Amino acid sequence: MFTVTNGVSAPLSPSFFCKVLLTTGTWLGVLGGSVLAGEQIASQQIGQQSALLTAVSTAEAEPLDQAELEIPEPDTVLNPASLEASPEATVPGAELAQVTSVSELDDVLPTDWAYTALTRLVEEYGCIEGYPDSTFRGNQAMTRYEFAAGLNACLDVILELMGGLEDSDLETIQRLQEDFAAELASIRGRVDALEADVATLEDTQFSTTTKLRGRVFGHLTGVTASGDIQAEGINVFAAARDANGDPLVRTITDDPEVTFSYLTWLNLLTSFTGEDRLILQLAVGDGVSPANSFASAGLFNTFGTPFTAQQGGRLEDDVILREAFYSFPLGDNVFVTAGPKVNWYRHFDNNKYTFLVTGANSFNSSGGTQVNAVDRGAGVVVEWDVLDKVELSLGYLAEATEFLTNSSSSDASRGLFGGTNTLTAQLEVFPTDDLALRFLYTRSELDTNANGLVGGAASEPLYGFADDGFGGPLDGATADTFLFNFDWQPSDWLGLFGRYSYGSTNLSAITPGRPDGEVNAQSIQLGLAFHDLLKPGSLATISYLRPFDVTDGRNFLVSGGGDGATQEEIEFSYRYPLTNNIAIVPSVYWINNANNFSDNSDIYVFNLQTQFSF
Repeated sequence: MFTVTNGVSAPLSPSFFCKVLLTTGTWLGVLGGSVLAGEQIASQQIGQQSALLTAVSTAEAEPLDQAELEIPEPDTVLNPASLEASPEATVPGAELAQVTSVSELDDVLPTDWAYTALTRLVEEYGCIEGYPDSTFRGNQAMTRYEFAAGLNACLDVILELMGGLEDSDLETIQRLQEDFAAELASIRGRVDALEADVATLEDTQFSTTTKLRGRVFGHLTGVTASGDIQAEGINVFAAARDANGDPLVRTITDDPEVTFSYLTWLNLLTSFTGEDRLILQLAVGDGVSPANSFASAGLFNTFGTPFTAQQGGRLEDDVILREAFYSFPLGDNVFVTAGPKVNWYRHFDNNKYTFLVTGANSFNSSGGTQVNAVDRGAGVVVEWDVLDKVELSLGYLAEATEFLTNSSSSDASRGLFGGTNTLTAQLEVFPTDDLALRFLYTRSELDTNANGLVGGAASEPLYGFADDGFGGPLDGATADTFLFNFDWQPSDWLGLFGRYSYGSTNLSAITPGRPDGEVNAQSIQLGLAFHDLLKPGSLATISYLRPFDVTDGRNFLVSGGGDGATQEEIEFSYRYPLTNNIAIVPSVYWINNANNFSDNSDIYVFNLQTQFSF
C-alpha cells in the first residue's frame, strides 16, 4: 500500500496500483500494449496476489483486501522538497540506462514472476531503464515520483503506438474489460463503502458515554498519648464558657482503641462532546479517626488524621452525593466549572507533594488549613491559561458541604449569597518545569451555628469556635486569607514543598455595647519528598506543620486558643504501590502542644492505609 508519513514515501503495492487503475477509468485500459501485457498481470493480481506492472512497482505482491484501500489521512501533504528518494537513487554514478532486452538485466531471471511483464515492457515498448551495472533492482522500494516518471514514460511510448494497434489487441482489451467487469465493480463498491464509513466516523468520532471510576480506602489506626491531654469544649463538637467566662476544659486520660475503617468514592464520569465532563461522585464510609478523642471542640480531624479516614457524610455508612458539577471549555484557554456541589480542592491550592492519595495525606497536610471554608459548594469556577506558564483561577462557592445538617446554598433563608460562602482567586506560575508557585486570596462570609458561634466544619481561617469575647452570640463574620504554596523538584529523587497562610477573621457582635472582634492566625507547612524510594512509583514525604498559630484575638476563642501555645506536628507517610491499582501507605504522626496547650503530652498516631483504584 502506498502511504506517506512525515513527508517520506513508502513502497507501492500492486493493490494500490489497482486502485489507481480504478480511479483513472477505462481510458487507462485502452492505452495499448500495457494492457496487452496486463492480460497476464491482471489475471494474476485479482484473486492470485501477483505482479502488477513491474515498470512502476517492484513491491512484493499483497492480497487485495479492503484494508489495502485505505483513504490517506486528510492532513497528508506531499511536499516534493521533503520526500526522500531511495538510497540507491542518490548514489553518484547510479544514473539509469536504457535497455533493449530483458536479457541485459543480470538480476532478472526467466523464473521470476515479473519476467513476462518486463519482457514486453522492455522489448515491445522500450520504456524500462536499468542501472549501469546491468541490474533492474526489482525488489527496491520506489517513491511516488519514481512511480509517476515510470508510468509517464510508458504512456508516452504507448501513445506513439496507438495508431498501430491490431484488431487482436483491441479484442484482447475488450475481453479483459468484460472478464473483469464484475471484479472491478465490486472493488469500486467496496471503496465507495469504505469512504462512506470513514466519513461517518469523522462525523461521529465521539459518542456520549458514562464511565465508572472509584477508589476504596481502608485504615487501620492506633493512637497513644504519653500522658493526659487537655481539650476545650464539652466534646469535640460543642464549646462553652464556664462560670468565670473562661473556655470550658476537659481532660482525657485514656488512649482510644485501635480502629479499622473504610471510605469509598465512586465517580460517574460523562462527556457529551469529548472536551466537557459531567461528574457525579458518591461517597460512603465509616471512618472516624481515634485521634479525634483528644481534639478540642471545633478541631475535629485537625491532627493525626489522614484525609480519607472519614465518613462519607454526617452518618456512617450513609451513601451521599459528594460532588455534582459540569465542566466545559470556553474557547481555547478558558475552562468553566459550575454545579450545586463543586469541589474546591479540585481547583485551588493544589500541590503535587500533598495530593491526598499519593503525597502528604493528612487533613492538615493535603491543603492549607485556613483558606477553604466550604469544602464543596454551589457556584462556578473559571480557570484561564493567561500565558504558557501562567494560570489564573477565580471561583465563587456557597457552602454545600456534606458534613452539615443542611446546606446554606439550598436554604431559602440564606441561599447563594446569604450564608457561608467564599470568593477565591489564585495565580499559578511555573518558572520552570520543576517549580510551581501559587498565590491565593480568599474572601469568606461565615455564618453562625445554632448557638450563635462562628466555627466548626465551615469556618476557615478560624479553627475552633469564637463568640463576642463575653459569651455572647455573633452576627456572623467575614475573613480575608492569603496563602503562598510551592512545590519544587530539584532532582529526580528529591522534592521540596511548603505553604504559608495568614488569615484575619472579623467578628460581628450582636449584643449592644459590645465591640466587634478580630482573630488573626497563621499556618506553616514545610516538607521534603523522596521519589522512587525502594520502588519506582513510590513517594515518601516528611513535613513539619503549624496548623493554627493564633497571633491575636485569643480572648474571642471559646475553643482552639488553648493556653497560648502553638500546636506543632511532624508527619511521615510512604506510599508503596503494589500494582497499578493497589497501594499501601504507612503513616506516622507526632503532635506536640496538642490543642495549643503547652503542658499537653505528646500524641503519636500510627496509620496503615490500603488503597484500591479502578
